[in-house]
Amino acid sequence: MTVILVLLTFITFLLIDHFYSRNRVVQPTVQVAKSAAPARLAPSLIGGFHVPENLRYHPGHTWALNESPSLVRIGMDDFASKLIGKLENITLPQRGQWIRQGQKVCTIHRDGTAVDMVSPIEGSVADINDALLRNPELAHKDPYGEGWLLTVQSPDAKTNFRNLLGGSLARWWTEESAGRLQKKMPMMLGALAQDGGVAMDDLTAHMPNQDWAAMAKEFFLS
Repeated sequence: MTVILVLLTFITFLLIDHFYSRNRVVQPTVQVAKSAAPARLAPSLIGGFHVPENLRYHPGHTWALNESPSLVRIGMDDFASKLIGKLENITLPQRGQWIRQGQKVCTIHRDGTAVDMVSPIEGSVADINDALLRNPELAHKDPYGEGWLLTVQSPDAKTNFRNLLGGSLARWWTEESAGRLQKKMPMMLGALAQDGGVAMDDLTAHMPNQDWAAMAKEFFLS
């Protein structure tokens, strides 16, 4: 029920944002080499979590970055990386595989427990981060840089981006997620982000695997 109410609120904000920005064309944010990590702006700190302004976000806590009109790089956001904590393994789709917006894009493994994350974009997988497969901790240590997941050739990227969060909506969603997490883990998060502090790197380190998996699935909408 909580997830449904949150999604309904999110949809309302998204419709308002779309009304005011329907004439705005989504432009490529940055041009970088295919194999390079995305360029980043100084991120905003919202609820203890970094939220770079140059990205668009899915409410399942994955991000998307336009590298060309149809090439999109995606990854997990800072909230997801800290909720996951120490990664044991990560499973990415095959190159050439078609993935859909809002459906499974990768599986993360922690202490023998697996949880899926959803894709912010639809299209064909152009490339995957081989360095991440060799060292899954990159997604935890640098989710907006070296820890990116994959790139996607998205023929309808413009439409896909309209369904994602940016600007004030992205900040609101992160703050809302941080608030819900605070309520679920009051003892662990008491000093999480007070007075502009940064969230701990592994928020759920001492949580039983079953409880962690249920919480991750709720926040990742998987």
